[in-house]
Amino acid sequence: MLSDADARPPRELTPAFYGSYDWHSAVHGHWMLARLAHFFPNTPLAEKARTALANSITIDNIAAEVRYLDAPGRAAFERPYGLAWLLQLSAELRVSKSTLAEVIEPLETAVAKKLEDWLPKLPYPDRSGQHSNTAFALGLMMDWAHLRGHDREKLPFASAVRFYNGDRNGPIAFEPSGEDFLSPCLAEADLMRRVCTPPEFAEWLTAFLPEIPMLRPVSSPDPSDGKLAHFDGLNLSRAWMLFGIAKGLPDNDPRRLRLLLLADSHRDAGLASVSTKHYEGSHWLGTFAVYLETMDLEGRPKGMRRVR
Repeated sequence: MLSDADARPPRELTPAFYGSYDWHSAVHGHWMLARLAHFFPNTPLAEKARTALANSITIDNIAAEVRYLDAPGRAAFERPYGLAWLLQLSAELRVSKSTLAEVIEPLETAVAKKLEDWLPKLPYPDRSGQHSNTAFALGLMMDWAHLRGHDREKLPFASAVRFYNGDRNGPIAFEPSGEDFLSPCLAEADLMRRVCTPPEFAEWLTAFLPEIPMLRPVSSPDPSDGKLAHFDGLNLSRAWMLFGIAKGLPDNDPRRLRLLLLADSHRDAGLASVSTKHYEGSHWLGTFAVYLETMDLEGRPKGMRRVR
């Protein structure tokens, strides 16, 4: 806040994305609606989702979002997690050929500029298991950049190589940390399979994770606690990362089977925790469940099934 004028409700400050636990949850909640409307276009759910999206993503609302984002003192606003999800939302609207893709484009451009200005200055990646994790955000950004046809030698490809290409012996035995909803080691590997060819990725993964660990699903000790509820999401994100890592390896790589089995166990545990009982989890776990169940890097709808 720079003055009293900033002490206003979110519905005025960020009128496209408000009303959820936080700005990034509102953004990826909209992504979830766009994704479901795309995958199931001829359903009552899709009709309601499209109406909700059109009510939020208007020319005036997006202009207000751009003003808020570009205001002085907000260089680090929602960076990188929320900004990366905004790019995912924009990508989903483009893939589904929604007319809202054009409406949201000014915010997409502003967000991309923020991230492009920031990444070259970042001296080290953030290796935590929460919102500031660099590898997870770079993965979302890379999928967006691929869709937009950006040069793979530029950001975020270059940042991924700079940060992670030389990593060895990832400390996955120390995971999870206290309130993680992301696995730092798996997020890094899930990013690098986007960067490497399958043979290159197989070699990199051998150096980074010499052995595939026997990861066990975790459980939240208190789903009504906003931070401790993160563990329910960790199962979901681990699942899609394990699936992605397996997909990135050559078809004959012997590690694929173990990765897929681990992914299945985490998927089952994660989906079982998705409910409306506690808002601390319900405001975001649905997004993670939909992301997992609709994994498709090429952007072509395949229905609710996993990519093998």
